[in-house]
Amino acid sequence: MPAPLKTTLTAAESETLQELRVADGVHHRVRDRAHMLLLNADGWSVAEIADIFKCHQHTVRASLKRWRTAGLYGLWEKGGRGQKPTWDESDLDYLEQCLTEEGRTYNSRQLAAKLAADRQVTLSPDRIRKLLKKKKLSMETHSAQSPAASRPRR
Repeated sequence: MPAPLKTTLTAAESETLQELRVADGVHHRVRDRAHMLLLNADGWSVAEIADIFKCHQHTVRASLKRWRTAGLYGLWEKGGRGQKPTWDESDLDYLEQCLTEEGRTYNSRQLAAKLAADRQVTLSPDRIRKLLKKKKLSMETHSAQSPAASRPRR
C-alpha cells in the first residue's frame, strides 16, 4: 500500500485554489485538481478523493505530486500535447493568391498538388476545400459591417 500523501497549504494558497476551483474561464480538469488539493489539505485521503471524482488513485496522487514539484503551474496541462498543425495561415494565403492572380482556375486536387510541390505541405483536397471555404466565410463576416454600425451616432 502506498504511503499516504498529505498536502499542507498556506492561507494564500488555499484562497487561490478556492478561487480557481470556481473560476469560469478555467478548464474543468484544472478546477478538479484544485479541488483535490483542497480536499487533501482538509484531511481527505487519496482513496476518498478518488471515489469522489470517480478517477483512479494514481490520478489524485499525480495531481498532488505535481503541486509539490511545480506549484500552481502543475495544475495545468503541459504544453506540446496533441498533433501539431501541418499547415500555416500563410499556406492558405498563398493558395488564395494563386487563385486570384493566375489566369486560370484550379480544382482542389490541383491546389493540393501545387501546395505539395511549391511549399512541401501535404493536405488532402477535401481539407483544402474546407479550409478555403472557412477562411472565405470568416473574411466575409469580419469585413462586412452591419447597417447600424455604419450610421453616424447622434
